[in-house]
Amino acid sequence: MIDDRITFEYQNVVLVEKIKFKAPLKYHGDFQNRGCFIYFKERAPKLLSAEKNIQLKGQEAVLLKCGSHFLDILKQTDDKEIEVIIVHLYPDLLKKIYIKELPALIEKRSASTQSQVIASSDIISKFIESLDFYFQNPALVNDELLELKIKELILLLVQSKNIKTIQELVVDLYSTKTIEFKEIIKLHLFSNLNTEELASLCNMSLSSFKREFKKEFNDTPNSFINNKKLEKAKELLSITDIPISEIAYEIGFNDPLYFTRFFKKSTSVSPTRFRSNNQR
Repeated sequence: MIDDRITFEYQNVVLVEKIKFKAPLKYHGDFQNRGCFIYFKERAPKLLSAEKNIQLKGQEAVLLKCGSHFLDILKQTDDKEIEVIIVHLYPDLLKKIYIKELPALIEKRSASTQSQVIASSDIISKFIESLDFYFQNPALVNDELLELKIKELILLLVQSKNIKTIQELVVDLYSTKTIEFKEIIKLHLFSNLNTEELASLCNMSLSSFKREFKKEFNDTPNSFINNKKLEKAKELLSITDIPISEIAYEIGFNDPLYFTRFFKKSTSVSPTRFRSNNQR
C-alpha cells in the first residue's frame, strides 16, 4: 500500500517521483515509450521482466528499458516503510538535452540489451541526497532545474563506469528486444505473477496469450504453471529443510497459508505431512 507520493512534473508529465509504501506491493511499470531509473534506499524488490527475474538489494538502482516490468516486494515480519525514487527518461527530453551527442550514441550500438542493475556508489548516493533536498523544498523546482538534474544523472552514471549501460539505455528507448515466448514462461514459472501479468510481459492481450500458451504447452496457463509449482514444492519438501513459508515464497506464492491450502487440495496431505512421509 502506498503511504506517500511526491512528484515533479516536466511539461505536464511526471518526471521525478518519490514513493513510500509498506509491503506487500507489486508495482507494474509499463514503460512503452521511455526508460526509467529507479533507486531503492533500503529494502528492494524482485525485478520481473521479459528478460529478468532477479532480487535487487537495498541502495541499488536499476535502469529499466522500454517495456513491461513488475517490481514485487513480499511482506516480511517487519513492517518497515520502503522508499523508492524514480526518474523517468523520456526520449524527447534526452534528444533535447543531447541534441548533438545522441545520434552518435545510437550509432555505437545497434542491438537491444537487458535492463541493467547499478550497484550503489557515493556519487549516485549524493545525487539521491540532492533530490531529497528538492523533495523537501518543492517550490524551488521548475523545468530548467529538472533538465539539469536529468543531465546530472546521465553524467554521473557515465562517471560510475556505466557508459555502456547509458548507451544501451538510449538505444533501448527506440527499440525493443524480441524474446521467445517459451523463454519468458520458463523464466517466470515460479514468479508471483498471474495470467494477465504474464500476458503483459509477453506484450500480448490475454486472449492471444492463452491461445499461444495452449499452442506451445497443450495446456491452460493456470493448470500448467500450478503443476510446475506443485512439482517444485514436492522436490523442496523432500530434499531440503527449508521452512514451508519460504518454500511458498520460493515457488511464487505470496501467502504461505494459501500455499498450504493449494498443496493439500492437490495432494490430499499437508506440506508438513508430505515432508514427514517423503523426506530423504
